[in-house]
Amino acid sequence: MKAAIATSYGSPDVIHLAEVPMPTPKPTEILVRIHASAVNAADWRLRSANPWFVRLVFGPFKPRRPILGVVFAGEVVGTGVAATKYKKGDKLFGWTSLMKLGGHAEYVALPETGAFAPIPAAMSYTDAAAIPFGFGTAFSFLRKAQVAQGQRVLIYGASGAVGSAAVQLAKTMGAQVTGVCSTRNTELVRSLGADHVLDYTKDDILAKRDLYDVVFETVGKLPFKESLALVKQSGTIITGSEMPTQMLARLFAGKADKQVKVIGGTALSTAADMKHLAQLSAEQAILPVIDQVLPLERIVEAHARAESGRKVGNVVVEMG
Repeated sequence: MKAAIATSYGSPDVIHLAEVPMPTPKPTEILVRIHASAVNAADWRLRSANPWFVRLVFGPFKPRRPILGVVFAGEVVGTGVAATKYKKGDKLFGWTSLMKLGGHAEYVALPETGAFAPIPAAMSYTDAAAIPFGFGTAFSFLRKAQVAQGQRVLIYGASGAVGSAAVQLAKTMGAQVTGVCSTRNTELVRSLGADHVLDYTKDDILAKRDLYDVVFETVGKLPFKESLALVKQSGTIITGSEMPTQMLARLFAGKADKQVKVIGGTALSTAADMKHLAQLSAEQAILPVIDQVLPLERIVEAHARAESGRKVGNVVVEMG
């Protein structure tokens, strides 16, 4: 089968297409023919070993799993002898998992209990592939923050894959949402349901200090001290894309003075989460935002775009 592989860490150019053996499903696994995947922050950070401690988990000198890809949308084409949850022909979308990877290939074998669910009937594989990472990550963090009716939620990086999803999900939870983005994306963020939109290139964001019940930083660019200034006393800060330097800054930022709750780390999605997102999508309560759709043959370009900091929403890769 055809796959995009990275046999070393580095720039997008370390990725190339290759013919690799098709996986054989274990007894409780399913074999999925992937129709679409996406290149997300998790993919380019693993590829570039950024942050450095990626190497401690995925290999000190080169990736142990050269086929990247943490999400997929595809069709079941085979099952292990003991697999009973899904059957041939079922259309699924979700996570391959951060440890297994494998989504940037024509086929993948996955445990039948994985974090995936049936694709809504009217949804394309392309749209389905744009849901798991952004919406799954945002939903996991917003649920931990216990976002509730009437709360004020600020989402920094509201036009990215996670941010655009967070705007929509927070609205389904009944929150009053303020999205922060650049000038060119203000209308998009407003169209996603944001009650207020701040342009970080023009607006004085810190004029809104002590205003928000939840501050969700999705892109790792808002200093923690500024998040701390914006959140209410005893509010919640979500560090959805925290790097080591930001982690250190948080430790010494004096958050105890405000008694805020800080939520960070890795967002973990479940099959139930994917089923919930599928239902919201079927009800048209959420809509994936797609920046580009590229064939697998242009995977290098997809990685470069995802890493550029200029993409809006998701970069989807079709297997063709």
